[in-house]
Amino acid sequence: MRFLILTQYYPPEIGAAQARLSAFAHELQRAGHDVEVVTALPNYPGGELSRSDRRSPGRREVVGGVPVRRTWLLAGTGAGARRLASYLSFAATGLAGALAARRPDVVFVESPPLFLGVSGWLAARRAGAAFIFNVSDLWPDSVRDLGILRDGPALRAAERLERWLYAHADGVTAVTEGIRARLVEHKNVPARKVLFLPNGVDLAVFRPEEADPAVRVRHALPDGPLVLYAGNHGYAQALDTVILAAALVPDVTLVLVGAGSDKPRIERLAADRRASNVRFLPPVPQEEIAGLYGLSFAGLATLRGSALMEGARPAKALAVMGCAKPVLYSGAGEGAALVRTADAGITVPPEDPEALASAIRRLMDDPAEASRLGTNGRRYVESHLSWPALTDAWLEQLRALPGQDGSTVDAPHRHS
Repeated sequence: MRFLILTQYYPPEIGAAQARLSAFAHELQRAGHDVEVVTALPNYPGGELSRSDRRSPGRREVVGGVPVRRTWLLAGTGAGARRLASYLSFAATGLAGALAARRPDVVFVESPPLFLGVSGWLAARRAGAAFIFNVSDLWPDSVRDLGILRDGPALRAAERLERWLYAHADGVTAVTEGIRARLVEHKNVPARKVLFLPNGVDLAVFRPEEADPAVRVRHALPDGPLVLYAGNHGYAQALDTVILAAALVPDVTLVLVGAGSDKPRIERLAADRRASNVRFLPPVPQEEIAGLYGLSFAGLATLRGSALMEGARPAKALAVMGCAKPVLYSGAGEGAALVRTADAGITVPPEDPEALASAIRRLMDDPAEASRLGTNGRRYVESHLSWPALTDAWLEQLRALPGQDGSTVDAPHRHS
């Protein structure tokens, strides 16, 4: 089959969605399928285009062996009008890019943003292709649940668009069991239309590494024990918990790597609390993360305490496991259950700095236990969450997906 992946985010940008979609594209190629990606000019997480890209309508390139067609957008970050304009601008230019791409059999659209789903549907209709809507975050549920957007005309319009997209998609892919259950039980998506593609781990990138003093020097990290958080600094991640826990473990350096809309506030909180044992690093390529974990005795994954967050399965926890380090998981629900099932770390209630500090202390004081948990995590992801196995399983689900005309999705151009 010929796949078109339509996404606002893709490498060389750094982030969980970028890493996941890149791995997925590579695995589709490995399975013998043609793949083309339509995405935006790189702008995440800073929300700015490079000087050379600002006046560029786009370009074509190859990223890791995958053909990529990039289009211009109005870059922006945060949760305000500028971010909304960024989403809408790429929905328009991304549609143009998708229509200019080779005729696909399957259009796979990454969401959020929701608006891109309309572009994907139009491109699929034009090509007579199947439209697969990939839901990595239940937006707008998440912005309502976290109090980012209150009930009103904008939220209700987003909910209507969400329902329309689910109704018009040939298949809806969920990235967690919680999202899958919510789609069927609360969003009225027929179970036969729901596919499952959880976050996986690139085991060649996230691998055990010995502590390298050169990595410590390169990132200006102090001597002594380290705990690493590598990922998005957003409101949902509740990194306040880490800053408050830092005061209770002053002999441990907590290293936070990444960017996000909430990072400035978290940095101010650390300064106000005089949390001198917290170090902030900018985003680094995922190939450098394993080296940072090599210096650390544990890795962090944190979430806010909300019903919706209980359906999350943070990719950062899987990266920790891939690097054979124990997971310190501050959160509840599916992600915490996975860590317990793998016996790969310690789980504590969400937004509980004292419990998190106690877990940090426990692992630092018991290196043998930390090593055992890390080994368990690596074994678990090798057995259950490698990208080749996950992609092959998803392709089997796709082939069995009934089309709206009674055919299956792997029958090319079935809408034409």
